[in-house]
Amino acid sequence: MTRKVKLAVLGAGLIGKRHIEHVRAAPDAELMAVVDPSPTGKALAEDIGVGWAPSFSALIEIGRPDGIIIATPNQVHAANGLESVAAGIPALVEKPIADDIDSAKKLVEAAESAGVPLLVGHHRRHNPLIRKAKETIESGRLGRVLAVHGTCWFFKPDDYFNIAWRREKGAGPVFLNLIHDVDSLRYLCGDIVSVQAIESNAARGNAVEDTAAILLRFGSGALGTITVSDAIVAPWSWELTTGENPAYPQTGEACYQIGGTHASMTIPYLDVWYNNQKRGWHEPIHQERIRVDQADPLALQIRHFCRVIRGEEAPRVSGREGLNTLKVIAAVKQAAETGQLIRLG
Repeated sequence: MTRKVKLAVLGAGLIGKRHIEHVRAAPDAELMAVVDPSPTGKALAEDIGVGWAPSFSALIEIGRPDGIIIATPNQVHAANGLESVAAGIPALVEKPIADDIDSAKKLVEAAESAGVPLLVGHHRRHNPLIRKAKETIESGRLGRVLAVHGTCWFFKPDDYFNIAWRREKGAGPVFLNLIHDVDSLRYLCGDIVSVQAIESNAARGNAVEDTAAILLRFGSGALGTITVSDAIVAPWSWELTTGENPAYPQTGEACYQIGGTHASMTIPYLDVWYNNQKRGWHEPIHQERIRVDQADPLALQIRHFCRVIRGEEAPRVSGREGLNTLKVIAAVKQAAETGQLIRLG
C-alpha cells in the first residue's frame, strides 16, 4: 500500500478549514499540522488531534511535510510560497498566487529554477463539468468558437462590508470573485491577448467597484464579454448555478455561454444547442444535455496534489498558469482605470 502523503495547511481561515477537512478525508493524504499563529488555529489543531505551529519555520522544526497548502491572506501568499520553495517542499497556493504581478513572478521563477512543484488553487479546473466542457470544445462539436459570455451577478449582504478591507482598494468583485471566472474561461478557450473594461461603484459608493463590464479577445480570435457585480440580486453566477459549494443555494440557470459555428453550449448544465443538418436561423434548433458525474473539485484537487508530490502527474494549474490568470485581472483593473485597450504579451 502506498504511504500517505503528509500535508500541512498554512492558514485556518474559511478556505483553510475547507482544505483541512478535505485533507483529513482524502484516502491518500494525512494532515500533519495546522500552521496559524492565532489562538483559533491552535485550538483547531488540538481539537482534531494534529500538530500545530505558529509559522512555517516553526513547522520545519517539528517535522518536514511532503507538501504545503497555503491558505493564508493574499498579501503573504508569495512570501509563504518562497519559504516552501527554499525548503524544497511542493506547495499548493490558494488563488490568487500573489497580490501583485512582481511578487507572483518572483515566486514562479524561484519554483521553476529550483524544480519544486508549485500549484495554484484554481480548483474549478478540477470540476468534472468544466473538464467535460473543455473536452466538448476540443472535440470540435461546437465548431470554431467565436464568442463567450460570462455572468457573475450576486448580492453580498450589507454586513459583509462591515470588515473595512472589503470596502477598500484591492478588494471588490473583480479581484475577489472574477479571477475564478477568468481562469475558467482561459482554461476552456485559451489565452487572452487583450482586455477592455469599465467599472462603477454607483451602488455602494465604496472606494472599490461593485460592478464591472469587461471585453476580452482570445488568442484564437474568439471574443468574450463578462459582467460582474456583487450588488445585483440574481441567479446567474458560478456559485448559484453549479451547486459546487453547499453554502450557496443552487438555481437551474446558466452562468456561461460559449458559441461556435456549429453549436453553442451553456455551463454548468452543458446544454448543447445545434441544427440537425442544415445550419440556419430558420432551421429547427435542438438541445442535448451532456451528462457528467459530479465530484467535489476541492477533494479532487487534494488527490491531484498528492499525485504531483509522488511524481505521478504534472501540476494541472501550475504557478505560471496562476501568474497568467493574475495578469489578466491586473489588465482588467488597468483598463478600467485608464480607459485604454490593454494588450497582454
